[in-house]
Amino acid sequence: MMLEVVGQFGTGLPPPTRYSLSDPLLKHEVERTKSLLKKNEEEWKEIGCSIMTDAWSDRKRRSIMNLCVNSKMDTVFLSSKECSNEAHTSQYIYDYVESCIQQVGPDHVVQVVTDNATNNMGAAKLLQEKRPTIFWTSCATHTINLMLEGIGGLPRFKKVLDQAKKLTIFIYAHHKTLAMMRNHTKKREIIRPGVTRFASAFLTLQSLSEKKEQLKNMFSSNEWEECKFSGTPKGRASYGTVTSLQFWAGVTQCLKVFSPLVKVLRMVDADWKPSMGLVYGELKVAKEEIMKALGGNEKAYKPIIDIINNKMKGRLDSKLHLTAYLLNPYYHYNDSQIQHDPDVMDAVLEFFDTLLFGDFEMQRQVVMIDLPKYKEKVDRFGADLAIKGCIVNNPDFDPARWWGLFGGSTPHLKKIAMRILSLTSSSSGCERNWSTFEAVHTKKRNRLETNRLNNLVYVQFNANLMEKNKKRKDRTLEVLLANDSHSAQEWIIDGDDGDGDEVDPESVMEAIDEALKTNDNQVPRKSSTTRELYDEDFESENEEQVFEEDEYESDGVKIAEELED
Repeated sequence: MMLEVVGQFGTGLPPPTRYSLSDPLLKHEVERTKSLLKKNEEEWKEIGCSIMTDAWSDRKRRSIMNLCVNSKMDTVFLSSKECSNEAHTSQYIYDYVESCIQQVGPDHVVQVVTDNATNNMGAAKLLQEKRPTIFWTSCATHTINLMLEGIGGLPRFKKVLDQAKKLTIFIYAHHKTLAMMRNHTKKREIIRPGVTRFASAFLTLQSLSEKKEQLKNMFSSNEWEECKFSGTPKGRASYGTVTSLQFWAGVTQCLKVFSPLVKVLRMVDADWKPSMGLVYGELKVAKEEIMKALGGNEKAYKPIIDIINNKMKGRLDSKLHLTAYLLNPYYHYNDSQIQHDPDVMDAVLEFFDTLLFGDFEMQRQVVMIDLPKYKEKVDRFGADLAIKGCIVNNPDFDPARWWGLFGGSTPHLKKIAMRILSLTSSSSGCERNWSTFEAVHTKKRNRLETNRLNNLVYVQFNANLMEKNKKRKDRTLEVLLANDSHSAQEWIIDGDDGDGDEVDPESVMEAIDEALKTNDNQVPRKSSTTRELYDEDFESENEEQVFEEDEYESDGVKIAEELED
């Protein structure tokens, strides 16, 4: 648009001065960005919002903390600060979050969402002391990824993943085998780089399953027989893997066990609609589907369910999660026993005691008058449209809107329900954008005053988020797929055999990047970067097992969510 205007003006257009770019024009962009985000601020006042935090290190090992505000409409970037020289104590994190709460307005903030790092949990306790009515919750994306990493580490699944990894490394290690594979798959890559290590594992395993017959044809072809690598130890092992019925059965079982959780992961990470009222219920469904996939064999499914439950404990079963679960009519109206679950009801009562702290009359009104009307389907809650309108949890069903339509006889509970059912359950929307940060925080630009630096970051981050929010509406995008191949390096690189035919890993990754751009079925959405974390750095109640973990962000191929039996 800007270049079109320049062209229309002609060659006589004077360029902007350095001063106008760095001061008046930048201030104008800040004000323009703020005006575009006014509608978000109005929504914060109406139905509340979430503060999302994310602390990470860039490629130069600089420590950076982002703060974003999420509401039903979308995510807004609020501030970012480099804190390399600061100790990330609970007090430091709390002070930064508190400044954000004051900026947004304490009455508008319902929750703070972050991972369960020990210092974050310490900050949560400080917040609880000062602002007991604001909840501090764990990122669902991060927690579900922990579950998947833990399950993938169980021996029966790790064996299959290791075999699959060795197979792909062998194929991608040599020009000849790589060319053979691309010929048989019609130039479709096996590797699908994900936004984390587990995402790469799942997507690549699914890709292998889709290309099972082509790979079998490749390893049974005359070309393979004549290939010098067919007689090497790794070549024989790869042939044995591809022709093994046990391996392919293992791949199928892995996908059937992983898929129910991956489905929930996509839901909370994509943020197509508020997920606070969905995450607990959908995890229950995922556990049931996993047990069914394993034929109801308790010995087979118990270790998996134990991992899920351990990761949920203290993270995704809070009083906020369970209250949102009960107040989502899709679950309550389809299973009336939820209201008799002591764990759920204890959490609900504790939630209202916290939210309405010190206001006994309001607690009595909501808990003893309003809530029973909802549970017993009195007044509009019992209307045919109210009952039939929440039978199916399709993409268009909005539990907060349902409350807006049918909760008129309980105005106080209606307001609370609409606020918590409009919340996100994940902080992945507060994404790390290294290119934006590094473009601003160069040595040269570090000479700029702090205020100007903050304005540059504010404008650029929000421009990126606005673009992401537009693309977020496209539900065909695969949120686990990264738009570059570097996150899949461990599926490509393993050292060479010293035979002079090795493929340069960088050229392989460039080829995969090109395939991602040209393949119609793979639509990367944004730049994303993997961060590795370790579970011992995190707190959770009554949790004994420790698994290595990564943290998610998001993006782009359409993959079937349900596997054929």
